[in-house]
Amino acid sequence: MLTPYLVGLVGLVLLPAAVTLGLAFTEYDLLRPPTFVGWDNVRELASDPVFRVALTNSLVFALVAVPLRLLLALGLALLLHRRAPAVGAARTAAALPTAVPEIAYGLLWLWLLNPLYGPVNQVLRLGGENGLTVLGRTPPQWLTDPTDARAAIVAMSVFTIGETFLVLLAARRALPADVYEMAAIEDATGWDVFRRITLPLMAPVLGLLVARDAIGSLQFSFVPAFVVTDGGPPPYATTYLSLFVYRTAFEYLRYGYAAAATLVMVLLTGAAVVAQWRLIRRYRGFYGV
Repeated sequence: MLTPYLVGLVGLVLLPAAVTLGLAFTEYDLLRPPTFVGWDNVRELASDPVFRVALTNSLVFALVAVPLRLLLALGLALLLHRRAPAVGAARTAAALPTAVPEIAYGLLWLWLLNPLYGPVNQVLRLGGENGLTVLGRTPPQWLTDPTDARAAIVAMSVFTIGETFLVLLAARRALPADVYEMAAIEDATGWDVFRRITLPLMAPVLGLLVARDAIGSLQFSFVPAFVVTDGGPPPYATTYLSLFVYRTAFEYLRYGYAAAATLVMVLLTGAAVVAQWRLIRRYRGFYGV
């Protein structure tokens, strides 16, 4: 029964990973046979300013987007886990953006964030004068200002928390009710219940989602950066590692160099996951869960 899964795992994951590892030490342009170059690609990456910018952008995105996504998903799960009027519609609304195809999602945001006639800036201008906001400031230039563009990419990733929200919602609803009844008998405050009961019991699920989002953070930014900002505004304000690899391989036909960058992505992801699991184990040991 495991054979179909194992075939897919070997054919779609392990073999491509092995090929990528081998190509990382070659010079290959798809036209001529690969040429072994040893560590030359890695040394070139170390001195490549575009790669350093892409690496910095990816790390900053992960540090900001992953905790923000998890906190918002957890807040929604805690808010919507009880039965109440219209709670089903609210759950559907929270999960719906995840079902939208990524390209369509990016094109939708391209319209929403247009600095001139986009709905987001139109709303921000309400109550202001001469095209300014109520606070007398210019609305964010989402597609032309580097800082605003990076914030836009983070915002786009935040709205795709539907899967994380559903997992946390199921985890919260599965917690034993008698524990909360005992807390109510003891007159525990809402903060105490969250800190001493809900959070420790949900820690394993939260840890798994943090690790998954850390792995996925290198892919979350690809479609928005590719479709909405095209890696800009110049110079490379929203060029992330995933976009760097794509352009290096498919636009410049430097497959060996792109494979070396992919290898760096894999190593960074592995290091992040190991660090997070160590922190989670220490947290669980502190609470005895």
